[in-house]
Order: sequence, then C-alpha cells, then structure tokens
Amino acid sequence: MRLTPVQLQLIKQVIAEIAGNDVKVILFGSRVDDNKRGGDLDLLIELPYNCENPAWLAARLSAKISRIMMGRKVDILISSSNLLELPIHRQAKLTGVQV
Repeated sequence: MRLTPVQLQLIKQVIAEIAGNDVKVILFGSRVDDNKRGGDLDLLIELPYNCENPAWLAARLSAKISRIMMGRKVDILISSSNLLELPIHRQAKLTGVQV
C-alpha cells in the first residue's frame, strides 16, 4: 500500500468527521500496488445507513482528502443499501484493502 501511516490516519479522520465513525473504508486501484508509482487515490466508502445524497457526500470527501493529500486526485465510491451496486463497487471490494 502506497500511503504513509500519517496519510491513512488523516484520511480516516476526515471520513469519520464527514460520514461517521462506523463506515468501512477500502483503498483500491493503483495505490494498493507497491510496484506502481503515482496515481490517484481510489476509496470505497461503505455506509451502514442509507445515503440520501451520494454525489454531495463523495464530493465533500474527495475535496477535503485531496487537500490533505497536497492536491492529489481522489476518487470516492459510495456504497449503501439504498444505492445501486455497480461492477466497480464489486471490483473495489475484491481487489481493495480495508484501511
């Protein structure tokens, strides 16, 4: 995993502040592969509650995490029982690492 312990802690802190302490966070994509370089940050946020405005939640999380990651692009996927699960959600769960 190509994130420092400090970066992971800051990311989890931001997510807890905005989405709650009981969410599950999965890192997926190129940042999981230690042999790759660069790349954006891909996060799947699994909510234990219904999400009424997933676009707004994803945008808020992405913007705040991007700022703490010095402007690095951050892609956020939201998973909730009231939202449609797409193939990208399943791929993130299969290949990702819970942080």
